[in-house]
Amino acid sequence: MGYQGETWMNINTALKFKKINAKKAVIFAAAVLAAIVLGGWATFRVLVAAQDIDQLEVPLPAATILYDQNGQEATRLSFNKIEEIGYADIPKHMVDAVVAVEDKRYFEHDGMDMRAIARAFFTNFSAGGTVQGGSTITQQLAKNVFLSHERTWSRKWNEVLLAKKIEENYNKQEIMEMYLNQIYYGDGAWGIKRAAYTYFGKQVNQLTVAESALLAGLIKAPSALTPYKHMEKAKERRNLVLQLMKDQSLITETEYNVSVNEPIEILTSKPSRVDDIRYPYYVDHMIREAMTQYGLSENEVLQGGLRIYSALDTKMQEAAERVYAEASLFPDSSQDQLIQSGAILVDPRDGGIRALVGGRGEQPFRGFNRATQLKRQPGSTLKPVAVYTPALELGYQPNDKLIDEPINIGGYEPQNAGGGYHGEVTLYEALINSYNIPAVKILNEIGIDKGIDAASRFGIPLTDEDRMLGLALGGLQEGVSPLHMAEAFGVFANDGIRMQAHAIIRIESADGTVLAEAEGTSGVKVTEPAIARTMTAMLEGVIREGTGESAAIEGRPLAGKSGTTQMSGTTGYGAKDNWFVGYTPQLVGAVWLGYDQSDSTHYLTTSSKAAAVVFQALMSGALEDEPVMSFPKAPVNVLKKNNKDKNDNDDNDDNDKDEKKEREKESKQERKERKEREKEQEKEQEKEREKERKEGKGGNDDDDNDND
Repeated sequence: MGYQGETWMNINTALKFKKINAKKAVIFAAAVLAAIVLGGWATFRVLVAAQDIDQLEVPLPAATILYDQNGQEATRLSFNKIEEIGYADIPKHMVDAVVAVEDKRYFEHDGMDMRAIARAFFTNFSAGGTVQGGSTITQQLAKNVFLSHERTWSRKWNEVLLAKKIEENYNKQEIMEMYLNQIYYGDGAWGIKRAAYTYFGKQVNQLTVAESALLAGLIKAPSALTPYKHMEKAKERRNLVLQLMKDQSLITETEYNVSVNEPIEILTSKPSRVDDIRYPYYVDHMIREAMTQYGLSENEVLQGGLRIYSALDTKMQEAAERVYAEASLFPDSSQDQLIQSGAILVDPRDGGIRALVGGRGEQPFRGFNRATQLKRQPGSTLKPVAVYTPALELGYQPNDKLIDEPINIGGYEPQNAGGGYHGEVTLYEALINSYNIPAVKILNEIGIDKGIDAASRFGIPLTDEDRMLGLALGGLQEGVSPLHMAEAFGVFANDGIRMQAHAIIRIESADGTVLAEAEGTSGVKVTEPAIARTMTAMLEGVIREGTGESAAIEGRPLAGKSGTTQMSGTTGYGAKDNWFVGYTPQLVGAVWLGYDQSDSTHYLTTSSKAAAVVFQALMSGALEDEPVMSFPKAPVNVLKKNNKDKNDNDDNDDNDKDEKKEREKESKQERKERKEREKEQEKEQEKEREKERKEGKGGNDDDDNDND
């Protein structure tokens, strides 16, 4: 018993010691935890206190700088003209709309919403990366003014520190005022005052509940939700905001029903925000390329203080802009609508976009760029790509002969421009004169699949509906832009290699960190050099003695192709689209002319030379002082059109020699006078056609065939 009692005493004592030690351990752990918390809090307070938020008083976006191909500053994108408005002048429903969709506990938290942060943490953890933020309005303000837009935990931490400092120095109304005054709403509008005017032409205090909801909805993704380009998406987003406002008791059921059924009535055209930006159309495309190719937001590009190195040639760009400022180079427009145009210049050797102009007249910020966004049928400019190149690849020769005659292929009966037929012609003659029937015949012989394959290789966007013989005449379902056509014709100039057209070479942050860079590439082989050189020799003939004579540049080798899409029911040269695409060894140019909205009273009535005239002026100005370069020699002889009755190897008959001598005799002054006479004759013809059109002889656009 004594032994057992002693044992129990020892066990009891040991248990007491364990309890004491456990208690000490708990106390020690609590002390350590408290020290960590207090130390962390003290550190947090020190870090918060160290944040500099003085810039909030003047939240000016940092200018992004665009550099040209030589690394010289070309222009600055500085949108720092924020128009401030006081909190008292902002309607309550505008504030409520923003709170409902961006931060519903805004008036309750102190800059951080732990619920939102926890939700974002678990969402990101599940996704294996940062895909969702938990930012409050205060944090968004901090991010937009002080930080980058990258989604990382370090940026989120800095965002929290800044938000706490902001909340300690400003009240909720002041923070909301700063937020609404500097947030980006899209279409060049920073701040609620500019946004109200940009979209609705109103003062902020005139905004309805529905209009406020639309503006609040834009904050998340202004470019993707802008009503100017994505009306349905903007409406869906607006209605979501209204639903959230109703759910959070910020509007009544009646207000919701009225607002959700209110039509969206935005300004018919956006107010210009180009300000002092030079080369606005080039800048516009550069912004779009940064967004689509490199994933940057419009906001990041415009106010991120970036350094963007581009392929821009400022001399060529300025020459192009001078051409588009010269009204006499363009056909006369109707009284209510300007004949529009878009043009682009690309170096075929590396794909660098040297210059572009996206329209005539005023350019609204981030407006429609006809050089890069246009979708129109290319007419006969597609023939070299979809017909003659695949034919040469299959063994056809430029001097092979075929009959230009009436044909009916499964009910399809193509016509030549102006009607009529030309009997026996060579492929070369058919191309330089842009005869339609021979082109359709060739495509039918080689197979539509060959034409589709060739067009795809050249980078032409196609649809399933394009698999038809009308492809030979450029009758595409959706259409192309000058950018597409310049890239395609660059293949001929670059020995069969297609280089992707691009404006951006490299993007750097303000501190020199490379954010994005164009991949160095040797291009994509489209066809053999021999085929490309043969096509170039044939296309030189278009300018020397075919439909492109008006595009000729004295003393400089040039190849190209014209194209026109006719509107049925019109007389003379009634057309919807007029194209010219051409190139020298170092530069490809593509020009489109036409009305934005073609109808029975809005169509081109001048000859198919209109685009060639603009092209000639464009290329002449761009290539001034540039070295004259020759094309590589073609592997086969290409006959001039007056030679068709001679021996196939004789390409220097007397008629051609006499013609050449006569052209050489003609002085510059005589050529100028002749061109002026031709222009006067065209004006007289235009007056006659205008008279016919007013008398009701116009037609409708229902003919996709080229009539070049």
